[in-house]
Amino acid sequence: MDGHMGMRKISSHCSIPDLDDSDILRLLEKPKLNIERQRSFDERSLSELSIGLARAGLDNYDTYSPGGRSGFNTPASSTRNSFEPHPMVADAWESLRKSLVYFRGQPVGTIAAVDHQSEEVLNYDQVFVRDFVPSALAFLMNGEPEIVRNFLLKTLHLQGWEKRVDRFKLGEGVMPASFKVLHDPIRKTDTLIADFGESAIGRVAPVDSGFWWIILLRAYTKSTGDLSLAESPDCQKGMKLILTLCLSEGFDTFPTLLCADGCCMVDRRMGIYGYPIEIQALFFMALRCALSMLKQDDAEGKECVERIVKRLHALSYHMRSYFWLDFQQLNDIYRYKTEEYSHTAVNKFNVIPDSIPEWVFDFMPMRGGYFIGNVSPARMDFRWFALGNCVAILSSLATPEQSMAIMDLIESRWDELVGEMPLKISYPAIESHEWRIVTGCDPKNTRWSYHNGGSWPVLLWLVTAACIKTGRPQIARRAIELAESRLLKDGWPEYYDGKLGRYIGKQARKYQTWSIAGYLVAKMMLEDPSHLGMISLEEDKQMKPVIKRSSSWTC
Repeated sequence: MDGHMGMRKISSHCSIPDLDDSDILRLLEKPKLNIERQRSFDERSLSELSIGLARAGLDNYDTYSPGGRSGFNTPASSTRNSFEPHPMVADAWESLRKSLVYFRGQPVGTIAAVDHQSEEVLNYDQVFVRDFVPSALAFLMNGEPEIVRNFLLKTLHLQGWEKRVDRFKLGEGVMPASFKVLHDPIRKTDTLIADFGESAIGRVAPVDSGFWWIILLRAYTKSTGDLSLAESPDCQKGMKLILTLCLSEGFDTFPTLLCADGCCMVDRRMGIYGYPIEIQALFFMALRCALSMLKQDDAEGKECVERIVKRLHALSYHMRSYFWLDFQQLNDIYRYKTEEYSHTAVNKFNVIPDSIPEWVFDFMPMRGGYFIGNVSPARMDFRWFALGNCVAILSSLATPEQSMAIMDLIESRWDELVGEMPLKISYPAIESHEWRIVTGCDPKNTRWSYHNGGSWPVLLWLVTAACIKTGRPQIARRAIELAESRLLKDGWPEYYDGKLGRYIGKQARKYQTWSIAGYLVAKMMLEDPSHLGMISLEEDKQMKPVIKRSSSWTC
């Protein structure tokens, strides 16, 4: 097809020597990195690491082999071990390219699912902002940035549209949840139609879309080295409009963002209203990404940067102090006194210890921890949410010690959080009377299904990135091997059901694009860890809190 002629074909063969995990850790050790910062808030990129490796003769390396074993080739040997890529890779790329959407002859995104059997399309034929992120990363890692640039510019154009739900006008900075391209074969015209939440189930605006757009803009910039897009007046304005929505002053007493249910990947009623971890982690990461790209050549730019810096300090302290849960903190909450008054209160949110669910006492290991789902007055949602915790690691919202504790938790609770198909979007499932109250008897979010404890293959790329950043690639390798045992055979489902993720989801679409792209991104990152630089930010030492609460942080 003409639309595909410009896309670079990937090779079906690779020739890469193996490394074992200890060798990867040595290559990624911070003391060996000597990278000069060009901006005060710019972060170390692992993509720059490959330059040093190339000079050392180690630029071609891999952390994954089909046999599940890694190791250096014999130094004296001048030949390299070649292996045929996993058959899933070729199929994944073919399916990903079939999902491309074109506007006036240019690729501008990928549709949510190419389900050849489903007659009910709903909105799966649209380009979703959050869904496109793993597709964009796959194309960037494969040296095809043009589609990502087109997507960023098209969604930026849509941001400028007037947005109304009934008679209410949405904020100027709101990014669309999705868009579709209508082709008129008679008039030979293409028309963009955007959804800002007015057509979505539940009529909720996508809070996460703007954050993902900023994160993707930074990934494009890091991958291509092209500063012109991020520094263009339109992109600078777009970032400021998104941030204005989040940084405006109001009645808030916390630096976290107050959100409605269903405002992110969990886009149905699931009891995440308030201050959900997914939004807070994405907010933090978007602030840091914007900080590295915003220009300060006028008073408006300088003021915006100052507000971001202040918010980052407050947000990091709040999240690390009040959302973090490990064995010691759980024990402290269990012993909380209530009805405390004044600024010296220990139980600042007046959480009633009897509200702690029974399951969390058995779930919490002695070593390990995680950011809980939600914290607000008299309420703590102790559920695990995978996306928020992985983004917390990648954005360095989590301290290095907390990041390691999250990985310890995943390892020690593998059956619960990974099971037979990575990765549980949330844990545990809510059921019975609680399910009826929290979800409103939602037939799609029954226990261990969809957002209610379902297993989502797309999360594979996020957990792989988190594993590489924390120096635990063996965890990612194990998860990828699990996915490879089922995904292609099952037709790339959207999600899996059951406690172990054993069954294809009861309403899961086949050939779900972000399941396909998530696998490809995980695979490419594990084969070349330098790709991590696109989506990872190193810790800002100025935001490191003085908190000594848990032994698990330093275990």
